[in-house]
Amino acid sequence: MTDLSRRKIIGGIVLGTAVLALLAAFLAGAAGPAGNGDGGIAVGPVYAGARPAVGVIEINGMIVGGKSSSSLFGGGYTGSQTVMAQIRQVSRNPNIKALVLRINSPGGTPAASQEIAEEVARLKNSGVKVVTSMSDVAASGAYWIAASSDRIVANPGTITGSIGVIIQTRNYQGLFNKIGIEGQTFKSGAYKDMGSTDRPVSEEEMKIFQSMVDDTYQQFIDVVARNRKLSPEAVHRLNGRVLTGRQAVKEGLVDQLGNFYDALSVAGEISGLGKNPRVVSLGPKRQWWSFLEDIEGSTGTGRGPFSTPGGYSGVLLICPPVEMKE
Repeated sequence: MTDLSRRKIIGGIVLGTAVLALLAAFLAGAAGPAGNGDGGIAVGPVYAGARPAVGVIEINGMIVGGKSSSSLFGGGYTGSQTVMAQIRQVSRNPNIKALVLRINSPGGTPAASQEIAEEVARLKNSGVKVVTSMSDVAASGAYWIAASSDRIVANPGTITGSIGVIIQTRNYQGLFNKIGIEGQTFKSGAYKDMGSTDRPVSEEEMKIFQSMVDDTYQQFIDVVARNRKLSPEAVHRLNGRVLTGRQAVKEGLVDQLGNFYDALSVAGEISGLGKNPRVVSLGPKRQWWSFLEDIEGSTGTGRGPFSTPGGYSGVLLICPPVEMKE
């Protein structure tokens, strides 16, 4: 390689680095600072208008703890920390009289669903009306959140319900034996490796897992029964099944049928803003480094909590995949 070629390569690297640095600085300035009191999460754009309005927060994909993540070509998941920060912004804004939660999610983890539902309850107690608008699916953990709102609006074909809890384990011992893999576990207690994939679950461990499911399920039933003014027995009789939006109305899980704009009208009416209220989106701000997350999510290199089989170990409030075609 000649000296001229070497200088060109070095010059190109320096120039590229400078351009990336300037781009990062520009995007960081455009994103703005994180919201105060929201755990360092940028939750804008914050509505600064003087006229009363209805705010909209979207809950898409699996619901997990931490911050939300998205990808360039769809997918991603909703983080409870992000949504809680958005809801708290609403509670501090006197001009937002109602909130519409637009949900398209099969559920997620119990704790993440509980965290969001608790913030919804606090927002209601502060006097802000909350309406849930169900999209394709709003089931299991997503329904836990929806049940905490003042009104629920679903499409006739929405998949909802799935009021239940699940723990799944996998036993690869037979496969390991065939290919000659043998593991050795050193543990501090008899149940420390419960759910291990290299051995069957013992009867005692089954009882422990079932007790966890039963306890979380009872919490779920209590929330739905209290908020929807149903008897616990009526909720339990659904036996964890999924329902269409139209069926859910008959069971008392949904208030009325309608689309997103119908939900906005309901929010306007119950908050005193009328059927055609001013509407503002309260989605999270984009930080300059988020394009890297988008690239990771789009190329499959991201490490979300459910990105690989067995990537999450614990109790889940999820609706199994349901495909409906016309």
